[in-house]
Amino acid sequence: MRYETYDAVVIGGGAAGMAAAVTLSKRGKSVIMFEREPQLGGILLQCIHNGFGLQEFKEELTGCEYAERFTKQVASSSITVKLNTTVLELLQKDDKKVVIACNRNEGILEVESKVIVLAMGCRERNRGNINTPGTRPSGVFTAGLAQRLVNIEGYIPGKEVVIVGSGDIGLIMARRMTWVGAKVKAVIEIQPNPAGLTRNIVQCLNDYSIPLYLSHIVSEIRGKDRVESVCVTPLEEGRPNEDKSFTISCDTVLYSVGLVPDNEITKTIGLSLNPETGGAWVDANLMTKIPGIFSCGNVLHVHDLVDYVSEEAMRCGNFAANYIEEKTLQCPIQLKAGGNVKYVVPNAINLEEPSKMYLRPLIVKNSATLEVRCNNTVLKSIKLRHVQPSEMISYTFDPNKLEAEELMDLNTHNSLEIALS
Repeated sequence: MRYETYDAVVIGGGAAGMAAAVTLSKRGKSVIMFEREPQLGGILLQCIHNGFGLQEFKEELTGCEYAERFTKQVASSSITVKLNTTVLELLQKDDKKVVIACNRNEGILEVESKVIVLAMGCRERNRGNINTPGTRPSGVFTAGLAQRLVNIEGYIPGKEVVIVGSGDIGLIMARRMTWVGAKVKAVIEIQPNPAGLTRNIVQCLNDYSIPLYLSHIVSEIRGKDRVESVCVTPLEEGRPNEDKSFTISCDTVLYSVGLVPDNEITKTIGLSLNPETGGAWVDANLMTKIPGIFSCGNVLHVHDLVDYVSEEAMRCGNFAANYIEEKTLQCPIQLKAGGNVKYVVPNAINLEEPSKMYLRPLIVKNSATLEVRCNNTVLKSIKLRHVQPSEMISYTFDPNKLEAEELMDLNTHNSLEIALS
């Protein structure tokens, strides 16, 4: 077993991991980054479509180009990168953090550090997660796997495709499968509203006349050796109406039914997860309930755009550097999701500096109002042109703009509620 010591360990070499590691390195910290794949970049490497970088770099890039911008920054820094390396366990030893990892060349590694940054990203939900009935033929894939097969491996998964779920990856794959010559028969969405970004609905479905069935489910997959068809059933008042079921013939089914933060490693050190986000509880410093362990990117909560992932990870890198330098601010004010809000991240803030919040709406509404409340008193009210569950809302709360009485009330109750109306 090899023993090494660093200021910071970053787990994950995708967009979040690279941004956090580069930021820590720029702050003069020694950093080691673990990535289980053969190269850095994460899911970006199979995203050959454009639409990335508009926020971060003010220009439109493909996913591969976006990843390259950060891999070059990593390469030009003093960051130690361990590829093809799997993290097995996280341990706490006094005030030190220990990461146990392994790879083929070095065997078992034990790395001691002052901070750990969790940036493992997320994984796809699959057929088993939503319990679709039917036979078990070949031809059933997650949309992300199909994307890898087409864009990296050079294989076409099928010729006649039905996509279950309207998540962004599924929408993008509807367009991609059309480009490579397949016929996308339909996109089936259980909710009354699409799960993906509006721009992807327009560019990937409407532009190619691909039908989208809202409030419908795939109630059965049929086929012996290969998928032959699916049975589609409409929902009425949330219940399947089997009298109106219909069949779509196809040889391939792609699932795009949501993402789940990949927190299996997180559990090894005893961190509890937020059931609404699937990620860890964090304060405004993006620090978990274990001091010195930070979380950012899609392992914390699923983001809409990679630009937001990078921005959050850079802040996380700075917060981790502050912790090493013993400059961390305490966060006594608890944040809660109020009406029409699924979740808000972070879960606690301080009253000494502005705090950036991300929240996921539960409603579709034009001319909505975001309210920041304390003890049923509205402290801030912001008008929003449009909100929908598929588009995350970001808001920066500045306590310095509050009145003295409001600050006193906030210090008394130690909690804020974020609501939409």
